Amino acid sequence: MSIDQLSSIFAALADPTRRAILLRLAEGEASVTELAAPFEMSLPAVSKHLKVLEKAGLITRGREAQWRPCRLEAEPLREATDWLEIYRQFWDDRFERLDDYLRDLQNKENNDAR
Repeated sequence: MSIDQLSSIFAALADPTRRAILLRLAEGEASVTELAAPFEMSLPAVSKHLKVLEKAGLITRGREAQWRPCRLEAEPLREATDWLEIYRQFWDDRFERLDDYLRDLQNKENNDAR
C-alpha cells in the first residue's frame, strides 16, 4: 500500500461521521438517504463524506435502477490494520520489557528486605 493511499484512509477515518457511516455499512449496503438518517446534516453534506470514503477506497457505490447502494470495501481497512500492527507489536515489546524490569526490581527489593 502506498503512503498516499494510507494517508487517504487515515484522513477519511479521522472524521467521526465517516466512521459512523462505515460502521453502518458493515451491517450491509445502504442508500445515501439511509446513511444520512441518523445525522443532522443535509444529503449533500453526507454525499461529501461519501466521496471522501470512496476516494480512500473504503466504499463503492453501485447503481441498481434508481437505487445507488453504498458498500463497504474492507480490504483497505485490513491493509491499514496491517500497517498499525507493526506499531502495536513495538509497544507490546516495550511493555513486556518494562514488566520484566519491574519484576526484577520487585525481586531485588524483596531480596534486600530479607
